[in-house]
Amino acid sequence: MTMQFRELASQAAADGTISAEEVLSLRRVARPDGVIDPAEAEAILVVNDHVADKSAEWTQFLCEAIVEFVVNGRQPKGYVDDATAQWLIERLDHDGRLDSVTELELIVRVLEKALNAPDLLKRYVLDHIERAVLSNEGPTRADDIPPPGAISDAECRLLRRVIFASGGDGPARVSQAEAEMLFRLKDATLGSANGPEWERLFVQGVGNYLQGWQGAAPLSSERAGELESFMNDRTSRVGKFFGRMAKVNAGTFAGAVHAVTLGRDGPRRDIAGEARAAHEVTNAETLWLNARIDADDKVDALEQALLDFIADE
Repeated sequence: MTMQFRELASQAAADGTISAEEVLSLRRVARPDGVIDPAEAEAILVVNDHVADKSAEWTQFLCEAIVEFVVNGRQPKGYVDDATAQWLIERLDHDGRLDSVTELELIVRVLEKALNAPDLLKRYVLDHIERAVLSNEGPTRADDIPPPGAISDAECRLLRRVIFASGGDGPARVSQAEAEMLFRLKDATLGSANGPEWERLFVQGVGNYLQGWQGAAPLSSERAGELESFMNDRTSRVGKFFGRMAKVNAGTFAGAVHAVTLGRDGPRRDIAGEARAAHEVTNAETLWLNARIDADDKVDALEQALLDFIADE
C-alpha cells in the first residue's frame, strides 16, 4: 500500500464522507495494476465503516476492489476458501447485521464472480434478506418500502441473484434449503402487497429445485489448487509419474490416455439423459412438496401457480 493511498483512505475515514473525486483518486492509486493487496483491502473496508453516505461511485469501487481481492487474491484464482469467506463476513458484520445494502451487494457480487465459494456466504446473505422480510428490519428495508410483511422487487432481484449464483450451495441452481426458504417467505408474505416479481421468483425457484438438472458438483478450492499445481509443474516429476504409470499397466494406461485425449473409448456420460431424468419430479420430491402444501390444509394462489408450472413443464 502506497503512502498516497494511505493518506487518501485516512482522510476519507476521518471525514466520514467520500466524494466522487476522492473515489476516483483511490481507484487510480489502489488499482494501477488491477491487483488489490491485503493492506489495501483492509484500508478500503475501514473507509467503508466510516462512510455514512455510500454513493453509487463508492459502492462500485468497494465492490470491484474487494471482489477482486476475495475471488482472485490467492491461488487458485476464482475459488474462495473458508478462511477468506469468514474474514469477509467478520469485516462486514456488525453485531449480527449489515449496516447497508452496499455490504449485501458486495457479498452477492463475490458469489456471482466466484467459480465456487463456501456455503456460509450464501447462507449469510439469504439469512439477512429473510430476516429483513420477517422482521421489517435490515439493509433492504428503508422508508417503509416495502410495507411490513411484504417482499419487494429489489429483494426478489437480490434473492434471484444469490440462489442462482455460481458460488456456494447449489451453484447456478436452487438447493433444497433455498427452496424451503422460498416457502417460508411465501407463507410469511401471503396476501401482502408484494412486488410483482415475487410470484415468478417463487414458482421458478421451487420449480428449479424440483425439476432442475444438478449437473456435476463444483471443485472445491483445495481440489482446484491441487489440480492447478499439478498442471503447472514444469519439473520432470510429472513425466516420470506418467512413465511409471505406463510401465505398471501399459494396456490400461494407454487406453485411459486414449479415452481422455480423444474421447473415443470408455463409457460416455449421458448428459441429455441425466437432464431428462432430473426433469421428472421423483417420489421423494413429491412427498417434500406435498408436505409443504398440506401444512395449512389448503392450496394458496402461489402454490397453485407452482403446480400449474410443473404440470406445464
